[in-house]
Amino acid sequence: MRSFPLPVRVAAGLAATAVEQTRQLPATLLGLPVTVVSQALQVSMRVQQQITELAIKGDEALAGLRTYEEQPAWVTFDEDEEPAAPQRPSTAAPEEETSLLADYDRMSLPQLRGRLRSYTEAELAELLEHEQAHENRPEFVRMLANRLERVRSQ
Repeated sequence: MRSFPLPVRVAAGLAATAVEQTRQLPATLLGLPVTVVSQALQVSMRVQQQITELAIKGDEALAGLRTYEEQPAWVTFDEDEEPAAPQRPSTAAPEEETSLLADYDRMSLPQLRGRLRSYTEAELAELLEHEQAHENRPEFVRMLANRLERVRSQ
């Protein structure tokens, strides 16, 4: 048996493919809106990601031009608005000072913020003096000074 010429075989293959695609068309048409919406959402998300990346790069580029105040004077915390702190038990003065400064020197900023209300005016003044004389970290100094000011104004 002789085979058909190549162009005839290609044409028959195209016709068979067209028939198959035509039979699958109803199922394809049902899924088409979902596919279009899905692709549109993907494009939208890619654009949003690129815009966010550009904004982050812009923030980094402009960061050197602005100065931020770590804790503005008008900021208050929930613990600052509650009534006066309970009195600490009285102990010998040198022991209290040593304990107070030893605890303070191991604290992070969030830990200090959580304990601010438990300090008396004298303890706050001592901690502020200690911070200014030793590490003089601006955010610690600012927090202690603001709390001391609030305690003195009550």
